[in-house]
Amino acid sequence: MTKEQNNPQETPAPQQQSEQPQHPLWQRLVVALVRMLVGGTFLISGFAKAIDPWGTYYKLNDYLMALGWESMLGLTTFGAFALAIVEFVLGAMIVAGLCRRIAPLMATLIMMYMTPLTLWLAVTNAVPDCGCFGDMIALSNWATFFKNIALLAGCIYLVIRNKRLMSVYGPAVQWIVLFVLFVFALSLCIHGYFTQPLIDFRPYKVGTTLATNATSHNENDYVFVYEKDGVEKEFALDSVPDDDSGWNYVDRRTKNSANVVERPKDAITIAAWDNGDDVSDEMLANNELLLILIPEMDKVSVAYTFRINELNEYANQHGVAVAGLTSGTDEQIAEWNDIAMAHYPLYTADGSEIKMIARGNPAIVYMRDRKIVWKRTLMSIDADDLHDGEQSIEELGSDFVPGDILKSNLTSLIVALLLVLIINRTHLLFRIKRRIKKEK
Repeated sequence: MTKEQNNPQETPAPQQQSEQPQHPLWQRLVVALVRMLVGGTFLISGFAKAIDPWGTYYKLNDYLMALGWESMLGLTTFGAFALAIVEFVLGAMIVAGLCRRIAPLMATLIMMYMTPLTLWLAVTNAVPDCGCFGDMIALSNWATFFKNIALLAGCIYLVIRNKRLMSVYGPAVQWIVLFVLFVFALSLCIHGYFTQPLIDFRPYKVGTTLATNATSHNENDYVFVYEKDGVEKEFALDSVPDDDSGWNYVDRRTKNSANVVERPKDAITIAAWDNGDDVSDEMLANNELLLILIPEMDKVSVAYTFRINELNEYANQHGVAVAGLTSGTDEQIAEWNDIAMAHYPLYTADGSEIKMIARGNPAIVYMRDRKIVWKRTLMSIDADDLHDGEQSIEELGSDFVPGDILKSNLTSLIVALLLVLIINRTHLLFRIKRRIKKEK
């Protein structure tokens, strides 16, 4: 026998598999907090973009134009969907601890690109609003840059420390959770793009009564500027000088007073396209009005003109006035009238206001007594309903109830995630129960 065999005390014991070290509670709490802050920011940002993909589409166009990448404008619709879904799913992954190594790494790579981009925006102000949270939350470019600095630091921390805290879901079912999150975000995008956003964060919500420059002020809200001998002076309405006093009228301005309400956000200016006359009050004076909004006339397919003409005829049969509203040039409007054979008047308005009233190109807004009753994209109106002619104009848009749709989608998401969690983690309850029995 060898010396090692004669001395069993010197024989090395078999190496036992070491358990994964349990990190201190405070470290796990810090990881959980950073997950909530970083993941929650991505989650909210993705949700805001998914709710309003048209808003994301417009913002991406602004970015590409500012960067001089006009050749990529054709990808903005896909980019709006992709960016919203990626941010939402990635945010949920970080909050729940899914893919603990990959998710923070992906977030870090995104923030390494976005942080210098937002610094450039803050310095140049090439795009006034970054659009990070859509119309839900408005941030200045400098605030966005500092927010991204903090996010980048949080992402880097999670790349290093994220594995110190377990995931809510086990590895076997994480792909199911990702699929459920993807379907939910895609559903928000589809509703927002093809009908209207399920939550309207803009000034012109359903139920809003539209104002105009004339109706948002009265004469007492103004001061009148007159000039005499090179000196300008402001006069109230009841003290304006006579014509023979030597004072010459210069301008009319809104009073600089806390008691005066400035032009509200839901005010709109509608002008005749051929002479520029303000016809806002004349248009909005109709008891019932169907507005056809065409924010980007050069991007509307000719095929849509047939649906618009059908809608115009349908509205006329029900005694509803119809008007087109666009930000197109005189040449574009003249060409549209020629090609579309439009039997409805066209007017102009600021492009940003048109895009804020309703999403879509074209979009349809039904108003009664200046109040917005419903709005939706043209493509979401069923052609069969127009041919039947049985529904009123108000009923034509009544089948879209954003609140009910969002509530249904959220309920389905929560139920699906809870169901997967119960199936995936029930065995832990039995394990804890057996451990308690053994301790007794």
